Amino acid sequence: MFGELIGIWLTDLWIRAGRPQDCKYVELGPGRGTLAADALRSMKQFDFAPEVYFVETSAALREMQARAVPDANFLSNVGDLPFDVPMFIIANEFFDALPVRQLIATHAGWRERVVVRDRGTKFMATPGMTAMDELVPADFRNAPSPTIYETCPAASSIMYELAGRISEQGGAMLIADYGYTLPGIGSTLQAVRAHEFADPFENPGEHDLTAHVNFVELGNLARMRQLHVSGPIEQGVWLKALGIDSRLQVLAAKQPERTDELSAARDRLVEATGMGSLFKILAISNPDWPIPEGFEISQSLG
Repeated sequence: MFGELIGIWLTDLWIRAGRPQDCKYVELGPGRGTLAADALRSMKQFDFAPEVYFVETSAALREMQARAVPDANFLSNVGDLPFDVPMFIIANEFFDALPVRQLIATHAGWRERVVVRDRGTKFMATPGMTAMDELVPADFRNAPSPTIYETCPAASSIMYELAGRISEQGGAMLIADYGYTLPGIGSTLQAVRAHEFADPFENPGEHDLTAHVNFVELGNLARMRQLHVSGPIEQGVWLKALGIDSRLQVLAAKQPERTDELSAARDRLVEATGMGSLFKILAISNPDWPIPEGFEISQSLG
């Protein structure tokens, strides 16, 4: 349901933009390629079949993605994307996986948290020596020790690059991720292994490391490029606006034996007990393009 609705969202925007030719479908870190396959299948029903580009660095994941979308082109960097055509860019649970930088308040001022060995046996975080006060927003600068402020330079760099591309080439970008919509403090770094939380500093290379996405920063970077920013809004609100409940009814009517399974999947995507509130949706689009659907019924959270 999620991939199909994203495909319909992209198709609607493409149609209202006048069906521009030579558009590209771009996905950042497309996982196993399932979302792309579902979205592209929906788009094809409306004769929208853009060339596909996956930005992926993992050789193992590229193999799975190639099986899901055999015609995909693979790139390692967003800077290698085509420069002369509109792009429809999807970033689903991409920005949360980028390296986060943590600054911590100490009695001597703000310092960056760095990793050291604890008695030579394991890793641990500790304040570094270099002053970092100027990198902390003024509203948080007087916070008490040991307050933590997070930044993600890689996310900012990628967002600014892609926003510039959309400004110059046309198109839009959809971001779906978990994160916060107001500037805040506190550590959100977490590690997951075998679907359970783990210590980020133990067994390096064997955990999935993530941190919450700063949607305020992403939206402001797009505004710096003079783009239209829609959202962020809660994922559940957005999916309801796109008609996920109607899609559920259609699927359940076709496969009544899967009604409970489909309803559970819908609830996981939409309800606050699942991903509906924690995950946010943000769209950026060329100012000369139509306003994307799904955001008008609710005020932005940012």
